[in-house]
Amino acid sequence: MINTETFQCKTEFQESESMTREEKSWILYDVANSAFILTIATAVMPIFFKNVAARGVDSAVSTANWGLANAFASLLLALLAPFLGTLADYQGWKKRFFLGFLLLGVIFTLMLTVPGEGDQALCLFLYVAAYIGYAGANIFYDAFLVDVTNDRKMDWISANGFAWGYIGSTVPFILGMILIQRPAFAGFDSPLQATRAAFVITALWWLIFSLPMIRNVHQRHYIPASAHPLRRSLRRLAATFREIRRYRPAFLFLAAYFFYIDGVDTIIRMATAYGVDIGMTTTQLLTIILVIQILAFPFALLYGKLADRVGTKPMLYAGMGVYGIIVLIAYALPSMPTAQIRTLFYWILAVLVASSQGGIQALSRSFFGRLIPKEKSAEFFGFYNIFGKFATILGPLLMALASRITGQSRYGILSLVVLFLIGGLLLSRVPISVGTREE
Repeated sequence: MINTETFQCKTEFQESESMTREEKSWILYDVANSAFILTIATAVMPIFFKNVAARGVDSAVSTANWGLANAFASLLLALLAPFLGTLADYQGWKKRFFLGFLLLGVIFTLMLTVPGEGDQALCLFLYVAAYIGYAGANIFYDAFLVDVTNDRKMDWISANGFAWGYIGSTVPFILGMILIQRPAFAGFDSPLQATRAAFVITALWWLIFSLPMIRNVHQRHYIPASAHPLRRSLRRLAATFREIRRYRPAFLFLAAYFFYIDGVDTIIRMATAYGVDIGMTTTQLLTIILVIQILAFPFALLYGKLADRVGTKPMLYAGMGVYGIIVLIAYALPSMPTAQIRTLFYWILAVLVASSQGGIQALSRSFFGRLIPKEKSAEFFGFYNIFGKFATILGPLLMALASRITGQSRYGILSLVVLFLIGGLLLSRVPISVGTREE
């Protein structure tokens, strides 16, 4: 005899796990845009800028200019994000804003092939425009999460986005690195030509894998069109601030997110410098970056699965706990007796980062998505963008103060534990009955 209760439960589980065309298309965009952040923002473009566009410029000056360009792009997006999001919440506008920023990013990524030796200003302008396109499109991409899936599946879909983004981004990155290392293999005269080809590959990858998102994902939650959208958007934005108590769980979560994601981002940004300090080569560090991208794939999916079983909040706490362990190992790293042991523990750090960075980012996005009014998703993800962009302020400041006071940088690293403790405490105050599908 068939147990109908068991059959019903299995059927419901299968239905919840199968993905719709909209969900798959949304996930593929993470595959598309992650290529930009890995190849352009992280690995290849900084080297191209230093060695080609800024050739002849003092190293300290070019590094400062690169940092200022990144800071300017992030600051501009952070300031504009809530207003752009408020506009995008009107019926039919979210897709338009997404497409506009996407095309901006792809076009200017292609134009990065133009700068030559000494074209520092042009290179920085094109890079800033491309980065604004990337980051701007992400605001609306994140906001579409509430349109493509339901609260029940939000953790799983968000986790898949990060997971496939990590693994997908390695394909154009590896192809670009092969061309740069073996330019003659593809008929290029020099590594410089191969580097420009890597930029083209990244832009085309970004555009091609965006096509399903453009075609299949639509704005289902919206605010009715207005005759005066600009004026009404400003009024709505002001009303959100006036009624902040009405959205207390969402803004309380953003406060928690600001602290713990600051710790996460600070650790990610300092990882390469740490590797250099303990004597690792450029090849080793690029290998570790690639390994982190690959390992982050299954771990991000694991976080999504476990969140479905034990809850989103516990998994966010678990991610913070892993980063606490990372901080403790990094604190002990300089005092380890041999270079071999330090290298071994650096690899352990890399694996721990890979195990949790995608999961904590994915679950933060989906948890926030369940806290906000769906018809205002772009506006609220604009705020989410602000808190994400202004992260890595407290972390470096804490590290600098602790290092200056104690005279040892390891105590600066240890101070990052404070960010995870504050973030965890604030997260515990978000009502458990809000934004958690399992409760």
